Amino acid sequence: MSDACVIASGAVSALGLGPLAHRVPDAGEPAPVAIAHDAELARAGLQRPFAARAPAELGVASGPDRATDLLKAALSQALATLEAVRPGWRGERIGIALGTSSGGMLTAERFFAARAEGADAGALAALAPGATYFAPFNDALAAFGLERTPLRTHLLAACAASTLAIGLGLRWLDRGACDLVLAGGYDALSVFVAAGFEALRATTASRSRPFRIGRDGMALGEGAAVIALVREDRRRGAPVTARVAGFGASTDAVHITAPDRTGSGLMRAGAAALADAGWPASRVGLVSAHATATPYNDAMESRAIAALLAAPRPAGGPDGLPGGASVSPPVVHPFKAQIGHTLGAAGALESLAAAAALSARIAPPAASEGELDPDAPALLLERAEPRPLSAALKLSAAFGGANAALLLTSSPSGRSPRPARPVYLRAHARVTGSDLGHLAEATGIARDRLARLDALCRLGLSAVAALAAAVGADCLRGAGIVAGHALATLDTNEVYDARRRARGARFVEPRLFPATSPNAIAGECAIAYQLTGPSFAVGAGLGGALEALRAAAELVASSDADRMVVLAADDAGPVARELLGLIGARSRAFTCGAVALLLQADPGDAARLREVDLDLPVDHEGPVGHLALLRWLEDRG
Repeated sequence: MSDACVIASGAVSALGLGPLAHRVPDAGEPAPVAIAHDAELARAGLQRPFAARAPAELGVASGPDRATDLLKAALSQALATLEAVRPGWRGERIGIALGTSSGGMLTAERFFAARAEGADAGALAALAPGATYFAPFNDALAAFGLERTPLRTHLLAACAASTLAIGLGLRWLDRGACDLVLAGGYDALSVFVAAGFEALRATTASRSRPFRIGRDGMALGEGAAVIALVREDRRRGAPVTARVAGFGASTDAVHITAPDRTGSGLMRAGAAALADAGWPASRVGLVSAHATATPYNDAMESRAIAALLAAPRPAGGPDGLPGGASVSPPVVHPFKAQIGHTLGAAGALESLAAAAALSARIAPPAASEGELDPDAPALLLERAEPRPLSAALKLSAAFGGANAALLLTSSPSGRSPRPARPVYLRAHARVTGSDLGHLAEATGIARDRLARLDALCRLGLSAVAALAAAVGADCLRGAGIVAGHALATLDTNEVYDARRRARGARFVEPRLFPATSPNAIAGECAIAYQLTGPSFAVGAGLGGALEALRAAAELVASSDADRMVVLAADDAGPVARELLGLIGARSRAFTCGAVALLLQADPGDAARLREVDLDLPVDHEGPVGHLALLRWLEDRG
């Protein structure tokens, strides 16, 4: 047996700290709701200023960036519990996988504004280190002496980030790459992000009402959650809160922001998680839904849940119902309606809430009110009910069409992980720029649509187009993709934020906002080449391209995909160049360009292909961005 056992956790949400952040009400209680009118968003001029903020006091020393403080608070709680239940854990091989949507965006907002106002070099230098996506990740780890952990990955995967982080941690444990995993995610509220979601008409005018008629969107939240995972056979007597028994990931490859309305992409991720666990759908009594309360997402998710779990659920089954009893469909828990959409923290916080429900054997209530939408049916409870739950399915979806799922159980699942496979590099391609005419011809995407993409996405598409020319587009179809970043979308973000400051938060460009997500480049490539396997972006530092290579190889080795595209791109714009100088990295080469690699499990001509080291070191002090992948290729001849 090799479930990943949760032996410690830390959490922060608008409901409170620790267990309060994901508490399941007692039987008969309704769901508490922490969403309220938000004064800061209202002052910014937003028309729908509703959000859920975590407590001001987080139990840790506050610093200049709220996102860092939230992550530190969750880490502090988890590590304190680890000290008690697993003494000596620091001497073990540790893996760290933490996800975010916006990272250091709050500090980036201040950096962009100071730069526009002509602040002196000293003021800019003080802000620059915290303005990157990876700053909160590294600063929080440094606060606990973990910043040099060799196996660490920062997932920039929007709303599915922490679900993917937990899944990646499970894969590391399956392979024996480490003894202990710290996984989860974090995000703080920012006007930058809130304005973008309002522009996309994804936010509510009052309260979220998932799966109900007349639902009009979500409210944003903030928070963080970190769980400590060990293998079942290596927990050394530590008490277990829950078990992660299965993981699956997929990509819609349909639209950069809108979900596949059939729900087939999310369904494939959920089916993969069930298959990974060897767990029958009939034994899933609870679904922790993504539930953004937007019209299309909830309808899509309802279809996915029905496709996954609508199989006959026999009475007298393993969930403890007596023989002859009727069996209802699984309860759906839309936790975002209580704590807001916490973006990078959402999957981890919602998983902890599901774990609490399994432990208490209480099905949690839904906070939404109103008549159920017949186009988005779901079993929602008004009040918490005792139920003999043994398993919960956590579903997540994100910008770029990324989907992820986890299967959580209250007792050992009996799963046997698939043995790790060797991974081979089949082909690679490099571009130093993008030409709209050539790119339109290569991808079949209209030239005017390509012109509306940001420079980073065009570079990424150009590199994948060159890779497709080398191996054939059909060879890419169905593969997954991991994008590796150095400074991610920094220049795109500055353009978006400059227009926000000039026009006001109510008048940001909905077209530009999706491109501010580091996951957008993976999503655009997935759409163009039907890359329907797992997809996300990573970046814990300037060598993030090597993180992408390592993560993609892990997914091939663990049979989550037979083929993966690894992509690194840098538009090397003026803001990114200036920031590099301000953080003392001006002397390091940084150029415009992109590299795409194809990894596969089939060795084919083994004499011609190169095997990839699953434990390859990631050097954030070496070449920057896509140049790190080029160096890796050169070192291997």
